[in-house]
Amino acid sequence: MPNPRLASRYAKSLIDLAIERGQLENVFADMQWLKAVCKSNRDFVNLLRSPVIKADTKKKIVDAVTTGQIGELTTAFTTLLITKGRESNLPEIITAFIDAYNEHKNIHTIQLTTAHPVSDAMRTAIVEQVKKSAGFQHVELEEKVDADLIGGFVLQVGDKLVDASVAYDLRAIAKQFKNNDFIYKLR
Repeated sequence: MPNPRLASRYAKSLIDLAIERGQLENVFADMQWLKAVCKSNRDFVNLLRSPVIKADTKKKIVDAVTTGQIGELTTAFTTLLITKGRESNLPEIITAFIDAYNEHKNIHTIQLTTAHPVSDAMRTAIVEQVKKSAGFQHVELEEKVDADLIGGFVLQVGDKLVDASVAYDLRAIAKQFKNNDFIYKLR
């Protein structure tokens, strides 16, 4: 069961320790690598969440997967999670760590969803426009392709959403036709 409070506590502790030891960038790279592993390998996440598999077996498997891939501090952290029985929360902790890192570095993440992949020039123009209009210095763009949009784009910056998709326009037109008083008067 997701526990955002627990995830943010562990992430804050790890980021504070990484800053104190001067290993923030290394730990961030490790967390990105672990995030990619969790995202690409569902069996790994299921292993972490399994109540049947013993902690020492989980530790051996996690060590086998991560040996040579992550640093000493991150290895100690994953070992601590397994020892405390919190390994099932690792994917949430990774996400909370990356969010805390971005907040610490003043990096703002924006999500761009389009019907077709965008060109590099368009990507750069969107990032520059968001920087200029929102006053951000550092912007990280996450892209997603959704053919259901038909055309246009959906841009999310923090809690603001700009939906300039054809699918949105079609839904708005359909809603106008539903509320057309003239048609109801004819019936």
